[in-house]
Amino acid sequence: MHLSKNNFWVLLITFTIAACGKNKDTTGSNRVLATVYSRSLQLSDLDGMFPDNATKTDSQQVINAFCDRWIREQIIMSEAERHIPKDLNLEELVKKYRESLILSSYEEYLTKMSLDTTITDSEMTAFYEKNKVQYQLETPIARCYFLKVPKPTPQSDSLSKWWNSPKSGDNLTKLKIYARANAKAYILEDSVWTRVDKIAEMLPKGTLSPDNISSGKELTMKDDDFQYYFRALGVMNKQEIAPLSFIREQASKFILHQRKIQLLEKKKQEMYDAELQKNNIKIYSY
Repeated sequence: MHLSKNNFWVLLITFTIAACGKNKDTTGSNRVLATVYSRSLQLSDLDGMFPDNATKTDSQQVINAFCDRWIREQIIMSEAERHIPKDLNLEELVKKYRESLILSSYEEYLTKMSLDTTITDSEMTAFYEKNKVQYQLETPIARCYFLKVPKPTPQSDSLSKWWNSPKSGDNLTKLKIYARANAKAYILEDSVWTRVDKIAEMLPKGTLSPDNISSGKELTMKDDDFQYYFRALGVMNKQEIAPLSFIREQASKFILHQRKIQLLEKKKQEMYDAELQKNNIKIYSY
């Protein structure tokens, strides 16, 4: 009889679970679900994996899926263990990994408890002025107004009026309200810089590109499903220095990372000095 790989695993799991009736650990959390060589999977290993409202069928599916994955992992683990290089010092690797996890956890604790995450505008500006040469644009960006509205376009006459004169009265506010209610996508903040290729993705293919965009460029067009409105308010080209507003989030992460490094170095030095003062450190000459 020929069995597919999937059928083989299903039969193997079913057989192993069925065989549990012959195992002395057949009740409660000690019930054995599967064995591979000398390793056993018990029901207790799946603790917390069953939803409160799970049916018997749902639970069996969880067991079968987990057993299948566990069996595969044990087979490859056994094979890997047979091929461990003779010069591999597992105990030393485990020791170093454990130390690394403990140190990392403690550093995160120190950071959470002590790191000042507030960045003032003056700090951000000072950082930008000192480092802005490092923030050359890799692709053009633009400030723009953009609307993508499903057809048929609701309130088309009013929309055209607001779009054509956004600075008149409260037209821009009305545009934003309209966009929130009707638009598939929109950009209506004139101080926000957006990558041109990201804007192009929201327009019909080939409409807009880094090569054909310029400040003041306007588009009003439609396809079978949408009406599009686009107006470029400002454009910055590749290799120009990115404006602060565009790189603010990236700069904030860098500033906080540097603060974290400085904080941890300071804490380590303070701990070292304190233990040295208590004579808890002995340095021997040799």
